[in-house]
Amino acid sequence: MTTSFADERLHEAMARIRRFLDHDQPDTPCLVIDLPTVRDRFAAIRSALPRVGIFYAVKANPTPDVVGLLAAEGSSFDVASPAEIDLCLERGAAPEAISYSNPIKKARDIAYAFSRGVRLFVSDSEQDVRTLAEHAPGASVLLRILVNSKGSTYPFGKKFGCSPEMATDLLRLAAELGLVPLGVAFHAGSQQLDPNGWDGAIADAAEIIGKLRAEGLSPTTVNLGGGLPAGYLTQPPPLAEYAAAITASIARHFGALSGGFAPEVMIEPGRAVVAESGVIRSEVVLVSRKSYSDERRWVFLDIGRYGGLAETEGEAIAYPLVTSRDGVLLPGGQVGPVVLAGPTCDADDVLYQNTCYELPLDLRAGDHVDLLGAGAYTASYSSVAFNGFPPLATHCVR
Repeated sequence: MTTSFADERLHEAMARIRRFLDHDQPDTPCLVIDLPTVRDRFAAIRSALPRVGIFYAVKANPTPDVVGLLAAEGSSFDVASPAEIDLCLERGAAPEAISYSNPIKKARDIAYAFSRGVRLFVSDSEQDVRTLAEHAPGASVLLRILVNSKGSTYPFGKKFGCSPEMATDLLRLAAELGLVPLGVAFHAGSQQLDPNGWDGAIADAAEIIGKLRAEGLSPTTVNLGGGLPAGYLTQPPPLAEYAAAITASIARHFGALSGGFAPEVMIEPGRAVVAESGVIRSEVVLVSRKSYSDERRWVFLDIGRYGGLAETEGEAIAYPLVTSRDGVLLPGGQVGPVVLAGPTCDADDVLYQNTCYELPLDLRAGDHVDLLGAGAYTASYSSVAFNGFPPLATHCVR
């Protein structure tokens, strides 16, 4: 069997992480990020979509070393708060490389972003457009539209975006108020597993931009948002399929406009950049059964839904697991089914009851369980101190 270049890189990353864990033996739970993998994943996206502006979604993993590496690689940044703006600027990003993409923001936060040089904002409401005009005069604005995010693990529902008709009117209003009506933004849903999941929203964006350009306005840009997936227990289609589907959709819908038009395109990947770079090292706290007849053991880890594994809600994200017993299994590779749970006193702090995991029968308290592909939406989701447990510590290896 041949080994792909990507497989070799992943093997090298795991070796670097394990050397760090073996040598430094950090307290658990902790997240370890392999920075070369972050660089590789960013480069892969840039290669697949060479004419698309890449704005890393900082919320996926705001570790300063990650942000600094991506700034050095030439990434732009999708931010949601003044703190994320400060982080990006402190780690080497230029203000013009930052998009304040959160449609829900205070007037003073808009003014602060503007004072730091940020000139690109995303909106989805009349109040926000008017506030932008007052506190970020002359700035560029993208209007976010509602989309059908079928195919994604985490659909965004109706919290963000407005109807295409309203977005068209708000771009007109933005121009009247002295803002630059730059174009249309949307989000196809996090962990989008359908390469064609962007097509419907691209069609809507082309219709809006075409209509406004016919009226004499000059929107130029479509922001594809996030959604590029990462591999967990199951693998999504390859990145090349997403790039081909997105490129074809843009050419088809914008090419169909009167006279044709090639828009500027942005994308805001987060998970696809950092997920596969991270491993969470956890420790088994307790192994127990709920009855003498129960076939499944309960394995309690020192990390749970409040410590960084929020995406296990509904068992939406199923991380691959490796235990410290995997290399010393009893003859025959004896394993058995388990329920995995976190350490807190909250009854909802259960990770997996329906997803089938089988772990070594001799697993004991003090053994390690490593969660792979855990670089995205883990440390950034961990609570401050629920039940007194500290936030998830992050270490980086180079």
